[in-house]
Amino acid sequence: MKEKMQWPWPWRRRKVVVVVVLRKLLTCAICVIALMGLLSVRVQVFPSSKVSDLSDPYKLPTVTQHELNYQKLSAEKKWTQELTPPHLSKEQAPPHLSKAPLSSHKLNGANGSLDFEKLWKQPSNRDFVPCVQPGSNYTAPDESRGYLLVHTNGGLNQMRAGICDMVAVARIINATLVVPELDKRSFWQDTSNFSDVFDEDHFINALANDVKVIKKLPKDLSSATKVVMHFRSWSGLEYYRDEIASLWEEFQVIRAAKSDSRLANNHLPPDIQKLRCRACYKALRFSPKIEAMGKLLVDRMRAYGPFIALHLRYEKDMLAFSGCTHGLSDVEAEELRTIRENTAYWKIKDINATEQRSRGYCPLTPTEVGIFLTGLGYPSNTPIYIAAGEIYGGDTHMADLRSRYPILMSKEKLASVEELEPFTNHASQMAALDYIVSVESDVFIPSYSGNMARAVEGHRRFLGHRKTISPDRKALVRLFDKIEKGLLMEGRKVSNRISEIHKKLQGSPRRRRGPVSGTKGMDRFRSEEAFYVNPLPDCLCKRVSENVNASTASMR
Repeated sequence: MKEKMQWPWPWRRRKVVVVVVLRKLLTCAICVIALMGLLSVRVQVFPSSKVSDLSDPYKLPTVTQHELNYQKLSAEKKWTQELTPPHLSKEQAPPHLSKAPLSSHKLNGANGSLDFEKLWKQPSNRDFVPCVQPGSNYTAPDESRGYLLVHTNGGLNQMRAGICDMVAVARIINATLVVPELDKRSFWQDTSNFSDVFDEDHFINALANDVKVIKKLPKDLSSATKVVMHFRSWSGLEYYRDEIASLWEEFQVIRAAKSDSRLANNHLPPDIQKLRCRACYKALRFSPKIEAMGKLLVDRMRAYGPFIALHLRYEKDMLAFSGCTHGLSDVEAEELRTIRENTAYWKIKDINATEQRSRGYCPLTPTEVGIFLTGLGYPSNTPIYIAAGEIYGGDTHMADLRSRYPILMSKEKLASVEELEPFTNHASQMAALDYIVSVESDVFIPSYSGNMARAVEGHRRFLGHRKTISPDRKALVRLFDKIEKGLLMEGRKVSNRISEIHKKLQGSPRRRRGPVSGTKGMDRFRSEEAFYVNPLPDCLCKRVSENVNASTASMR
């Protein structure tokens, strides 16, 4: 037998010491890993406050002071002190006040287990940031040559765009702008004045270095010679400097009969384009009471976790105007036709509803929206804020969407009757509340590309390209028709198709689209993407990295 080898004593001692040290290091490592795991439980994968906490000077203004002011005006209501509206049932209450938790890091959608981040992650802004400061040659407003009166037209967002354009027009023609009149004769018959919807003093002060703005025309000019003008649609600098500015030779006051689409989308001086953005995203903010109520609605939706703001454009006026009747009864379709016939300023009366829908010109129905959201992968416990007026047909047409997504909230559900009372009979003020929640939502989805959808999309692009999913209605209609006819079943195939179609329709940075090739005249301007839908490149610039600055400096 071979003799067993014996290690020298000093070597055996060192071996024991090494083993002991290794054991201690391993124990420490396990403790550290366990501690980190324990702490990570308290960290959200995607914080729901990511959007609203952006430290951006052009985000919807903070309203702490406004809330305080409004509390003084209606202290007895104390509506800013409650996160949960008093009239909500336990089933409707936010998850931290109910038994059923709603949040999860893995959400089950049509494709099975979908990653939480895939549903809610914002698209990359590719380092585009607001750049709206005027150039070095920009000066204070020149001496005023006269007064510009403006009569806005349309709903809230049509008026917003028109007001901002008229700020630019006043600068171009050296006019003093009188605070615009809001449309009181449109379909909504809203009696709100400018100061009821917007912060009038802020509007005047914010534009002090651009345009002189006054609240009312001076009394001594009440009998002055005026001219009422229908400014030509989509007009450029030359039109206003040559044709309109020449009117000062005869008139002291120019009145713009309409304000929508009176300024070109493109080919204007950079300082004029930046002024339009300053007016829209800095000067034209909502009144203190609207801002405060809007913030409250956002906070109450946040209590449910990340949420979708769905602009469900399925109101009576929209359907009557567009002539879209898919899914409606014969009686409902006839009612809409009668409304269209009796609305004088709606020029098109005879509309083929089937043809409209096949071209993608109709808003998605609530049922179609449900199929769309399911196809994208959003699970049934997704909180959804319905940004809309009264849905045509009410529960009859909302039943299918509600069965898929029971957490359907609205301003009427999130706030009590008493809280909404100051706004209820004013369509523009109610629309402003929806606008605020839509801009601040984690995901915004419009069922139709109307004025509000376009305005919200542009604002979200300006604030960092927040996630905005724009349905391709023409492509979706083909899928919906096959499902309706039983030729296609909802499931993985439909979900994959919907996801693929909308992969690049989620609000990522891109340049504003120009006119459609081959179009001429007014059709050419109509086919352009509107300025306020996408402020790139005029009002967004690439952030210059510190490394680039450093290397540039070293080359000097």
